[in-house]
Amino acid sequence: MTRNSARYLTGFGSHFATEAVEGALPVGCNSPQKTPMGLYAEQLSGTAFTAPRSENRRSWLYRLRPSAQHPAYRPFDQGRVRSGPFTDAPPSPNRMRWDPLPVPDQPTDWVEGLVTYGGNGDPETQGGAGIHLYAANRSMTDRVFYCADGELLIVPQLGDPVFVTEFGRIEASAGHIVVIPRGVRFRVECDGPIRGYVCENYGAAFRLPDLGPIGANGLANPRDFETPVAAFEDVSRPTECVQKFAGRLWVTTFDHSPLDVVAWHGNNAPYRYDTARFNTIGTVSFDHPDPSIFTVLTSPSDTPGTANVDFVIFPPRWMVAEDTFRPPWFHRNVMSEFMGLVTGAYDAKEGGFAPGGASLHNCMSGHGPDQASYDKAVAAELKPVKLDNTLAFMFETRWPIRTTQWAQTSPTMQLDYDDVWTGFAKGDVGQRDG
Repeated sequence: MTRNSARYLTGFGSHFATEAVEGALPVGCNSPQKTPMGLYAEQLSGTAFTAPRSENRRSWLYRLRPSAQHPAYRPFDQGRVRSGPFTDAPPSPNRMRWDPLPVPDQPTDWVEGLVTYGGNGDPETQGGAGIHLYAANRSMTDRVFYCADGELLIVPQLGDPVFVTEFGRIEASAGHIVVIPRGVRFRVECDGPIRGYVCENYGAAFRLPDLGPIGANGLANPRDFETPVAAFEDVSRPTECVQKFAGRLWVTTFDHSPLDVVAWHGNNAPYRYDTARFNTIGTVSFDHPDPSIFTVLTSPSDTPGTANVDFVIFPPRWMVAEDTFRPPWFHRNVMSEFMGLVTGAYDAKEGGFAPGGASLHNCMSGHGPDQASYDKAVAAELKPVKLDNTLAFMFETRWPIRTTQWAQTSPTMQLDYDDVWTGFAKGDVGQRDG
């Protein structure tokens, strides 16, 4: 395993041009009759060729060998990975919560440590999402992975994974997110235990949300997204390539490392974002905005204003509202919410929701603060308070999230989760005659 320091280009959705060897990029023509240095030109399309220019995502890669140079794929051990359509178990309206996924005690790489909790939709019809967690303790060696079903939004929670991609190296840690487009090959390296969350987006690619009345600035800024500069491997030994295709895992063996892109240009590339750079927006009077105000990235659907998937964070921030119940209020929502906690505590739960854990509140399932959080909030002195050392997030999606059989029967499932809402006293409206 090598850990050369990664370098980055900045700007969300920008068209970048980068080369690991000077002169490797062709000038003027994407696919000249003779490419520089005898490299092979390949276009990686993230959208249909005819998608509008503003939506079109594609990159040109210049590599040591054609990526088509491999034998047939064969079925691969599915482990605990599942995919849409999710039919493992009937959909449930019950609120669910899980303890953190244990770090394995046997050598386990990122692919082997991937576990599906649920999802919705179907990758073949390009709508919905899959939700996975991972826990691993060793690097992927002579193995790469790619997902043909959707782009991967990865939220590290433990450790410092390095994502070695066809486009270059991305170093990450808790507080970062990493997005890898559909079809991009990568491996995950680590120096110790790693754990985190994955949203597999079957729908339209993630993008920054429109800001509307907020104006030109706020939330996530385009300049803070980082895309790797070109880096490549010239390795001539067998490398296993695992892919997820139409909901199943498949594998083949290259006679070389397919991470051999010497230069590339385009706007369809992996990137990372440091959530500490998110510019939170909130009230300076009373009440507080809907949690959509914390949206970092959105995958739009065919219904305006209703996302296929939103990625929402609850980072450190000031609370200043007057005469206001400041934690998240009780609510029922048409959207379904899968939450995770990266660090610290979540302000609507006093206990039980631990870093590395997860919860699910499906559409129209009532949820909100537990009793301890409620009692604390209604008695608090309403002076400016900084919520610090915390980072929770939410994968919010328009369709019910169907959990897998593993998730419903896992020993990490908290069977007493409903109890956090017991014991609330009835409101006192006095004795009334019938």
